[in-house]
Amino acid sequence: MKDFPGTPGTFTGLVLRISQCIFAVGSIASMATTTNFSSYTAFCYLIASMGLQVIWSFVLAVLDAYAFARKKVLHNPILVSLFVIGDWVMATLSLAAASASAGITVLYFGDLGSCKLGEECQKYQMSVALAYMSWVTIAISSLIMLWLLAAG
Repeated sequence: MKDFPGTPGTFTGLVLRISQCIFAVGSIASMATTTNFSSYTAFCYLIASMGLQVIWSFVLAVLDAYAFARKKVLHNPILVSLFVIGDWVMATLSLAAASASAGITVLYFGDLGSCKLGEECQKYQMSVALAYMSWVTIAISSLIMLWLLAAG
């Protein structure tokens, strides 16, 4: 397997995993600091999806940090296959949750004009934006993993 930026055990791979974690934690924090996010199923789905994203990305960031510290690149085909499947599942969940939450945010707070609490609406929007940024980083990572598997 080839060694290119973003593969497990490289600095850019570690940066991708850490950024996925940071964006997902930011999305959760922004949503959880509102008073009634639990009234909307899509927002609960976003919290659950981003929670899984944090766990997945954190575990892989620790693995990447360990491999980077040992100066080993993780190219085991079975391990890369696991990364590919996990990243694609997480990318799908993240995109679905972010899109559902964005739809609810636009519908209820934009189109229907039912957003009387300005700061709370901004937190919802910030949470959705951070969820999309988390999805972008997991999508990049999943494409790199697929490319790595195909190159192997």
